[in-house]
Amino acid sequence: MALLQDFFHLFFPQLCEACSSALYEGEELVCLRCRAKLPSTKQAQHPENMVERLFWGRVPMQKAAAVYFYNKGARIQVLLHALKYRNRADLGILLGKWMYEEVKQGSFLMDIDCLVPVPIHPKKKKVRGYNQAAILARGFAELSAIPLYEEVLLKMENTGSQTRLSRIARWENAQESFAIHSLEEIAGKHVLLIDDVITTGATLEACAGVLIKEANCKVSVLSVACAFQ
Repeated sequence: MALLQDFFHLFFPQLCEACSSALYEGEELVCLRCRAKLPSTKQAQHPENMVERLFWGRVPMQKAAAVYFYNKGARIQVLLHALKYRNRADLGILLGKWMYEEVKQGSFLMDIDCLVPVPIHPKKKKVRGYNQAAILARGFAELSAIPLYEEVLLKMENTGSQTRLSRIARWENAQESFAIHSLEEIAGKHVLLIDDVITTGATLEACAGVLIKEANCKVSVLSVACAFQ
């Protein structure tokens, strides 16, 4: 069987999703070279980092961090684009595991009670096939063993793509777009919101506001990447 697998991989090698080079034995989806080159922020080990400061004066976040810096055309954009638009949920699970591995040291997760992914509207979820933040959270939960509530926060309005909108426009779109389902599951708990990329923070601000106001939660945030340095 091993010889047959070696023969198959000789002619049909598995390729790295970030650089398209052939994967070596033991590598999963992304080669070790590409993973090593992902620009880690180390924000989880540094309180009052740039992501935390993004929310100052807007919503009382307990902790906030992104794992990697997001640059257009870079490896992390390629991986996240495949997760969102090429039906590569397997990459989302892997990235969720990497998120955990980057923050497991230190106190960032010390008093977190549960994980809640930032939701997308049901229409968008039907088209995409899944919520990418929920896929990331599944990978994170698999290693962390922190309870995951995928459907506790709902997106009520379909605001469409916000990629080209200004910060103010994103904030206006996000307000009153979210609601809580199954309040009893998270009431009074410390929730870690999971998302893919932080840009203006408007969506996370709106989600946190609902959780704090309606469920008396403490809220922290963790994303794969942040689109500013």
